[in-house]
Amino acid sequence: MLIPVRNHPWDVTPREAVRLQEQLACEIDCHDIAGPYTTIAGVDVGIKGRTARAAVVVMTWPQLELVERACVERPVSFPYVPGLLSFREIPVVLDALAHLESKPDLLLCDSQGYAHPRRMGLATHLGILLDHPTIGCAKSRLCGTYQEPGPERGDYSLLYDGEEVIGAVLRTRTRVRPVYVSIGHKTSLEGAVDIVLRSGRGYRLPEPTRWAHRAASGKA
Repeated sequence: MLIPVRNHPWDVTPREAVRLQEQLACEIDCHDIAGPYTTIAGVDVGIKGRTARAAVVVMTWPQLELVERACVERPVSFPYVPGLLSFREIPVVLDALAHLESKPDLLLCDSQGYAHPRRMGLATHLGILLDHPTIGCAKSRLCGTYQEPGPERGDYSLLYDGEEVIGAVLRTRTRVRPVYVSIGHKTSLEGAVDIVLRSGRGYRLPEPTRWAHRAASGKA
């Protein structure tokens, strides 16, 4: 299982949550850690009403064969505030991670990471709390500007906030809408793009998060 090496209060106001994000952003590590990955886990959260359902699906790497999965539900206590979704979702993700028997080498999150106004999407927030490699692979853009990538699988363009590169806009399937990839923690952007692209099995979403999305939505 994966458990946090650090934590902070979750019963906070939105203003306090912003201050926590600003503090945690100073700790982001944007370098790939040494050693090959042997397992990778997709992470996603679905919210219905006042209930959050987190799914973590662990797969072998690079074979992408199912190892195990964990799904957990709990009430949502934090309000919906754009840019602060990790405060709604991470508590239930931590519950799901605690139910795993294995310890995946990397977490691929269906969320933003560094591509966030304060560089603190769920993937970066979670990675820092766990001190573990994470990648954000979101279905939509939260912030930043970019030029449309080429139409072929593997084409990508950089996502900018002003002059700073905050992510990549990656075409994972030919002539299909791209995904928005950013580092979470202990990964590089180049490494994150490579992992997301190699995790594809003919769908727009990488296989670990595609399975996690289905499980979090109650479809698998």
